[in-house]
Amino acid sequence: MQRLRQLLEIENSELAHLLRFSLHGLESALNQARTELPQDPGAKVCDEVLQELHNLLQPVPLQQDSGWEDATAIISPPDELKLIHLQKAFDSDPELRYYLGNSPLQSQTDSDLWNEIQRKLLRVPEDLATSWQQRALDVAQEAGAIEDNSNLYQLPFCRDEIIYPGLKGTVITQGLCLSQKALLNSEITQGNESGNLYLLAGLLLVCINFIEIEPDLHHALKSIFGFDIISLHSKPEQRNQYLDALSDRFHRTQKAEENADPLLSLRTWIDMDEAIHSLVFVPPVERYSWWGKLQQESRRILKKVADRAINAGNDVRIRQLSGLYADICALSKDDLQLDCGGIPGEVLTCLRVYARINQEESPGRVVFRSSR
Repeated sequence: MQRLRQLLEIENSELAHLLRFSLHGLESALNQARTELPQDPGAKVCDEVLQELHNLLQPVPLQQDSGWEDATAIISPPDELKLIHLQKAFDSDPELRYYLGNSPLQSQTDSDLWNEIQRKLLRVPEDLATSWQQRALDVAQEAGAIEDNSNLYQLPFCRDEIIYPGLKGTVITQGLCLSQKALLNSEITQGNESGNLYLLAGLLLVCINFIEIEPDLHHALKSIFGFDIISLHSKPEQRNQYLDALSDRFHRTQKAEENADPLLSLRTWIDMDEAIHSLVFVPPVERYSWWGKLQQESRRILKKVADRAINAGNDVRIRQLSGLYADICALSKDDLQLDCGGIPGEVLTCLRVYARINQEESPGRVVFRSSR
């Protein structure tokens, strides 16, 4: 590990950049394999290897690499950023701060800056994101870079979609897309090439991949830690536990679907939906952002599963909790409070739906904005 670190710390080295890229790929592959093989005899040692890789890949001066960028990305010192005007405008926009909080952009290279900005725009309302995406392209073109849709990092999902483009020219960096082919080629979809489980597998893989490339992600899953919203980037042990929980709930949902018991399926889908919605940002994303709409895919599946239980003769009511916290707090339990984002006194995001199944009530869980 010492020699690897020495190479990684060499400034302006293409070999160092390529090594970092490869190690991030190894870390991502091991994380995904660890999630899919929780009972593997090498699991404990794998966790130790992942921890060593995490420590090794801490950012070095002038090269905060996200681990999935093209190995030929241009590295520029902070005072020579070609997109510096975009960075300053983004950080000073009050409307963006309303949705994203006050944390300034952290990137030290144009390549990382492009991706950091584009990923943050996935958390704001669609119209605001669209205007800023065009503004970012205009600034990039003024700096001699042009849009590149041929160099995209693929997230496995049930449809094809360019989330945002890459760049070529004076700045070279990957964009991001959803890929149906990548989902069909993944082991998790074998035997589930259509239907609810197919869509769920796509949601699961998007979550797993985003955890690897997005340092701002947190979790609020009560079964792991019920008292706060935890950073997955700074707490690798929490990240591993959250990934384990995602995998476990997915497999339980698969088994429930195989048993064809509508009530058992409904309960496992509620747990699965909670795990997906417990992957959060601080402040939580706007409901009609790209992220918000993606997570709502899970709620749409849940409604179908609830309707199936109703059609089987059961009394079922599912409610996504929103609006004023004072109006819904009787239906929720163990809620989390933030002093940023949204409107004071309102629900910021519904982590778990309220459910009543044949007169048995199951409280929901939310994140809400303090009223002060």
